[in-house]
Amino acid sequence: MPTILVADDDENIRELVCLFLQNDGFETVEAADGKQALAVYASKPVDLVVLDIMMPVMDGWTLCKELRKANPELPLLMLTARGETWEKVKGFDLGTDDYLTKPFDPLELKVRIRALLKRYRIGTTQTIQLGNTTLDRQAYKVTSGTESLTLPLKEFELLYKLAGTPGQVYTREQLIDQIWGIDYAGDDRTIDVHIKRLRERFANTSDFRIETIRGLGYRLEADE
Repeated sequence: MPTILVADDDENIRELVCLFLQNDGFETVEAADGKQALAVYASKPVDLVVLDIMMPVMDGWTLCKELRKANPELPLLMLTARGETWEKVKGFDLGTDDYLTKPFDPLELKVRIRALLKRYRIGTTQTIQLGNTTLDRQAYKVTSGTESLTLPLKEFELLYKLAGTPGQVYTREQLIDQIWGIDYAGDDRTIDVHIKRLRERFANTSDFRIETIRGLGYRLEADE
């Protein structure tokens, strides 16, 4: 089973989270601050990290940034005592995959962890299946039913990024940096233009939809 690193300076929270995850079959390791969490991560394989924002020595913001630099594909779930929009934006900009506000239902935490692990497995493949729609990154081709589409490169990369982690919110800044590159000098509203084109191209599909998250960015929702 996957190993989950739980980084939180509250011992009671760590104990609760670890006990609940262990009862569900996960292996867990603990850290009381960000610096300790980095040491644990460096010492053994970890499949996902649950991290609190407010920790001593090294806070969750810095930990998130360091973990993302060490492994761009590591699933990260951030915990906080507040649920303000600016905190969510900052967390997503630093690379967190999901966000949960304290106090939280342990069952919801488990569901989110399982969803993140599933997204990670999807994200590491070169082919993504969304119902009857297939995205093939090797050929840069989209097949929808019997129809084959060749998209402009940036449109394909944008769709592939969103489809690789369904349900995850990406800010415009993240999408610009990851698809156009950090040296891109254009307006980040180019994301809105490309999203509009993708919506028009796939307006008739029921396999997925691209949603606007007000104040944050975009996410793709795949229909079961």
